[in-house]
Amino acid sequence: MRFSGKVVVITGASAGIGAAAARRFAAEGAKLVLAARGRERLEAFAVGLRAEGAEVLAVPTDVGADADCRALLDRAEEAFGGLDVLVNNAALHHRGPAETIAAEDLADMVHVNLRAPIYLTRLALLRMRVRGGGVVVQVASLAGCVPTPGSATYSATKFGLRAFSRALDDELRGSGIRVKVVSPGPVDTGFILDDLDNVTDLTLSQPMSTADEVAAAVVDAAADDRFERKLPGLSGALTTLAYVAPALGRALRPVLEARGRKQREKLRKGPT
Repeated sequence: MRFSGKVVVITGASAGIGAAAARRFAAEGAKLVLAARGRERLEAFAVGLRAEGAEVLAVPTDVGADADCRALLDRAEEAFGGLDVLVNNAALHHRGPAETIAAEDLADMVHVNLRAPIYLTRLALLRMRVRGGGVVVQVASLAGCVPTPGSATYSATKFGLRAFSRALDDELRGSGIRVKVVSPGPVDTGFILDDLDNVTDLTLSQPMSTADEVAAAVVDAAADDRFERKLPGLSGALTTLAYVAPALGRALRPVLEARGRKQREKLRKGPT
């Protein structure tokens, strides 16, 4: 019960990683404030958690709207008296070569994946200082560790989120507030599987994590001093290698892409 009585706000909370993280935080005694765009799905999920004994406030939120972000944290304070943990999990990904994606969609990715978590984090700091401390957990991506062709803007937003978080964590040393990062590779959720034809071969070459595995990393990140967790571990090591030795990364890419194409076919066929 590491989070007994703690107030935890999670964006993108109605499905996938966000929903799995909500279940794990609830199991450890947290008071939950759940945010997502779809009201119906979010409230249905909240009802299920309440039936299991969790204290839950559902706040339909578009993190791309500043007013919604402010209202989300205001509602958390009104309902539970403050904020201890913010999990910035909501994300948007329009896949494909950058020149084939509408300019508005590119801007939306920057707005949701980078500007919104920066803005929410800034708002959260004001509330966490009143509590004497707190934790912000950013759900980034291995695509933010090494650039991924076909996901240029998405990669850029996750690179930016990791950079912001590292610098901010250093700025906050001694304040009682910490900033953490969880960087998963492909995750077995609709974020990947519902757009399978457009996911890059390179992405599919890596083992998939489950939403619950990533959620476990999110909850652990909120509880200890480790700055970043990369999932799976081997993929995290490969992205580090590709970043520090980009020529080697490019040399390995054809092999990895061939593996990704095979994996795509397996996923299309489904369980056997």
